[in-house]
Amino acid sequence: QVQLVESGGGLVQAGGSLRLACAASGHSFSTYAMAWFRQTPGKEREFVAQIIWSGGDTYYADSVKGRFIISRDNAKNTAYLQMNSLKVEDTAVYYCAARVRAGVWSPTRSHEYDYWGQGTQVTVSS
Repeated sequence: QVQLVESGGGLVQAGGSLRLACAASGHSFSTYAMAWFRQTPGKEREFVAQIIWSGGDTYYADSVKGRFIISRDNAKNTAYLQMNSLKVEDTAVYYCAARVRAGVWSPTRSHEYDYWGQGTQVTVSS
């Protein structure tokens, strides 16, 4: 069983920055792929960014590419999302997710992930 706990959300002005953290419990964190998704009321959960187990490969949604950076520290069992140049449209609840299954998979699809955090609210004001 893996538990994920997000932190770092809050209220920020447009153009500002926030850093989200996702702390994972359980063993073998260094073998998981980690991702961030976000969701606004009435909409489906949207892929934001993904990082493989080693941190050597990352993938971003076009809407955040060049502004957000996903990273991980396997020694701390923690994944991060550095969010820069925030826009009002980045306002959402942000969730981290972990994939523990092996095999070929699509990183942008929420059903590919096995564990989810409870979410943290990010609000960007104009």
